[in-house]
Amino acid sequence: MTSRRGKPSESAALRRLRERIDELDRRIVSLLNERAELTRAVGHEKASIGRRAIRDRDREREVLLRVSIANEGPIPQADLLGVYRRLIASARALEAAERARLSRDDDEPPEPPGA
Repeated sequence: MTSRRGKPSESAALRRLRERIDELDRRIVSLLNERAELTRAVGHEKASIGRRAIRDRDREREVLLRVSIANEGPIPQADLLGVYRRLIASARALEAAERARLSRDDDEPPEPPGA
């Protein structure tokens, strides 16, 4: 059976597999956003205890090591580490943006009562 474009139509099995991938993608996005929220909370905590640096190279190495140990395949180690390096970079960017936002908020004068 072929589709209108002349390509073979997908089988029921292929459709089910793709639906499972779609569901996993939704879960992955949810987990990534949960992770991002936690990294923002880490940024708040670091700021509250006076840690000025956003980047913590030791912690980044620790995360990458744990990911490497947890990887049982089939994703190649280099590919998975690349994904995590990008996640870490994104987390740093979120933390920097949040700190900038908080700094701007601190610089604004308080609103007068009843405003």
